[in-house]
Amino acid sequence: MGSRSRESMFGATVRHLAERATEARSEADVLACRAWNARMLAFQGPAQPSPVLGDALNAGYRYLEVKCLGCETHQTVALDIVRRPKWMPIHELERYMRCKQCSRSNGQPFRHFRQSVACAFSRSDQARPARNCVSSGH
Repeated sequence: MGSRSRESMFGATVRHLAERATEARSEADVLACRAWNARMLAFQGPAQPSPVLGDALNAGYRYLEVKCLGCETHQTVALDIVRRPKWMPIHELERYMRCKQCSRSNGQPFRHFRQSVACAFSRSDQARPARNCVSSGH
């Protein structure tokens, strides 16, 4: 009985459709990050809804630029080393970030950064060194 296997009948179709789904998912992630960046840069918010951390990484955005509203410091934070679940929305990362510069000047234990600015493909040349930004990890 010379019946063909399911792999030979459907394998190429399944692989092709899976590849197209991966491409579509990646394109959707890029568009979601671009829309969020445009909203944040044009209107300074609202930060919600924002893409999730995994989608930003999948779209190729490796950094998040944040701004401290206390001292106007801009920082660039690497998203691939953030110890948070990949399903966490980017706007929720704000509450875990602290500004050392504000903390030292006010004598308070680490004041929060209050505004995400945008996702970025590479580190901004205008950003100060990352040592001024601390992510409280759990």
